[in-house]
Amino acid sequence: MRIAMISEHASPLGGGDQHAHVADLSKALADLGHEVRVYTRRTDPGLVEVAPGTDGVRVIQITAGPPRPAPSEELLPHMAEFARRLEEHWQRDGWTPDVVHAHYWTSGLAAVTAAKQLNIPVVQSFHEIGAIQPSTAGPSRTGYERALGRAVDRVVAQSQDELLGLVRIGVPRAQLTVVPAGVDSERFTPEGPAAPRDPERPRILSVGKLVEHKGYGDVIQAMRYVPGAEVVVVGGPPADQLSGDPGAKSLRALAEKFQVADRFRLVGAVPHRDMPSWYRSADLLVAAPWQEQFEQSALEAMACGVPVIGTAVGGLTETVVDGLTGDLVPARDPRALGGAVRRLINDKVRRFTYATAALDRARQAYSWKRVAAQVGSVYSAVTGLRRPAEAEPEAVA
Repeated sequence: MRIAMISEHASPLGGGDQHAHVADLSKALADLGHEVRVYTRRTDPGLVEVAPGTDGVRVIQITAGPPRPAPSEELLPHMAEFARRLEEHWQRDGWTPDVVHAHYWTSGLAAVTAAKQLNIPVVQSFHEIGAIQPSTAGPSRTGYERALGRAVDRVVAQSQDELLGLVRIGVPRAQLTVVPAGVDSERFTPEGPAAPRDPERPRILSVGKLVEHKGYGDVIQAMRYVPGAEVVVVGGPPADQLSGDPGAKSLRALAEKFQVADRFRLVGAVPHRDMPSWYRSADLLVAAPWQEQFEQSALEAMACGVPVIGTAVGGLTETVVDGLTGDLVPARDPRALGGAVRRLINDKVRRFTYATAALDRARQAYSWKRVAAQVGSVYSAVTGLRRPAEAEPEAVA
């Protein structure tokens, strides 16, 4: 099957979480025998138009909008141009995909517009929903997402929580299929180098963007109940830009307020390829979001043999098996979080048991081979049940 991945702001040649998701899924699909091309927006005028990605996946840079990185909301006016160029590529190159899989909402708008002209089925992955990510949601984003969810042939959600969020904004349940994200168990493994640490001080790790709903403030407050341990946060802007970042300033002020500043460390952004060493350096991962569709860091930590303490929200309730691979606590409850962390830090036997079960679960239930097979079944369904051209919805971009 010929598969076109549309990922306007996350090239598999990049290094972030979503970049890795697109790259790993594309590779796994290619390993199953599919022909995969990834179409992304050119962010550097010096980049070649067609780049050979890893493992036979081709990456095509589409010129649409300014040739520099920019927030997706800023690029919305350029998605019509992106769609036109997609259609031109498919008609000019003699390579028309059997199915298009769009990642993130702006990519979906371009994909539906281009694919409609050639009667190609479209599968959509949102990765995050504007209604649940208030810091990134403009007044019209939810409307676009609702229209997009209704226009595509199938929406792939990463968790039951994301599925319910999509239903709440008006996407028909019949359009939805849940397929969790995968984890690369060859890259994320317990064996290998670990980031330097103080062997006498327990290390708690948290990973992700420095935004309020990730719950880092609750993690900092929870440290009051875990004397002697340090908390390390990986994420946000590069280390040399942390001093001017509002999120970083806020967290440092909070650490001072609760008198744990000497046990709190902000690392900044780390290349995805270097993340395994940070997981291996930790005694446990804490993921304490208030609201989230999927927490990739929990999967990556589990694949490195690190137990997880998470809040009982979103995809964490599906990834973490409470009492087996980690512990779940109520969201926005620093005392409960701190108590759970303290008990696990002080119980080496339970940490080892959790770590062993977490590693097994990550390898068995979340392998990219398994995920690619499930996504491939979705592709087969939409290509086999394609609507006639005259029944196509109007383009939404």
